[in-house]
Amino acid sequence: MKPEHITLFFRQERSDKVYKASLEEKDGQYIVNFAYGRRGATLKTGTKTQSPVPYEKAKKIYDKLVLSKTAKGYVPDEDNSEYVVDTEQRKTGIHCQLLNPIDDIELDQFITDDNWCAQEKMDGKRMLIHKSEEIIAINRKGLSVGAPKSMMDAVATIDPTFLIDGEAIGDTLYVFDLLALNGTDIKNKTYIERYELLKTLGLSGALQLVPLAETKAKKEKLLQSLKEAGAEGIVFKKNTSAYQAGRPNSGGDQRKYKFYETASVLVSKVNDKRSVGMSVIDEEGKTVFVGNVTISPNKDVPKEGDIIEVRYLYAYKGGSIYQPTFLMVRTDIDPQDCILSKLKLKKES
Repeated sequence: MKPEHITLFFRQERSDKVYKASLEEKDGQYIVNFAYGRRGATLKTGTKTQSPVPYEKAKKIYDKLVLSKTAKGYVPDEDNSEYVVDTEQRKTGIHCQLLNPIDDIELDQFITDDNWCAQEKMDGKRMLIHKSEEIIAINRKGLSVGAPKSMMDAVATIDPTFLIDGEAIGDTLYVFDLLALNGTDIKNKTYIERYELLKTLGLSGALQLVPLAETKAKKEKLLQSLKEAGAEGIVFKKNTSAYQAGRPNSGGDQRKYKFYETASVLVSKVNDKRSVGMSVIDEEGKTVFVGNVTISPNKDVPKEGDIIEVRYLYAYKGGSIYQPTFLMVRTDIDPQDCILSKLKLKKES
């Protein structure tokens, strides 16, 4: 019996979603797996069969799954990339290092200090991949997860065993650290030493090495280019630091800085539980809803029709402000200043 797989997409207003389904052979029988999420992002994975079943049963499950999605408006896409699904979500005992933020005042210190290097803060899902007797993708919670087949295949082509840390965007893993090599734990080596060893793996294709800026001039250039490109932010790492799993209570040897923006938006609705709906005006003069923002307990809830200032990370194409924070009510600007074209859009993957 021939395995099958299909990629479906759904696009409507602010939605741009992908759903992948596959009918695969395993141990002489068959399983039905799926992956889904926003187009261009690394997808969440799962299965409709917890254990292999006969082909006829698996085929019915697969056909029913595809039919249920097409009935909701999903249509076939030309993208035929495949996913390796890990249905067990096993605890691996492997955890990643998490970063505390820095503010605008601290930024210059990290740029000028030669004891710190810098990299782009990639905007995806944290993923480690461990290659030993088997290849396992691991999320930030330390659980085994599914991953694009292109990543797993790229890992398989590299000779030594290793444990790498990176950020998954779409079908690509952007790798920035090496934690083990040829069965040896190297987390206690300095970051620069680990990065030099990481370069020897010759990453390519679905595995991409995140470039490193080590001097003040190169860090300044990187910072400027990332801002101009609409990137999420920049990460600073102490050259001599070891890899420490978890997040320190404060400070730390790896820090992050996000490029937040501000925008003036209209309050289109006052919701329950201290939040308001936000809208802007597009080029045709139509009102476009761009999400909700929570109002902190120490601030008054704005009224419908008010103009408010919010801080945010970026906006998705067509609207939908990401990570908004309410700053204040604006009485010094007019509604026509709350326009869609002023929003900083998410960097294209």
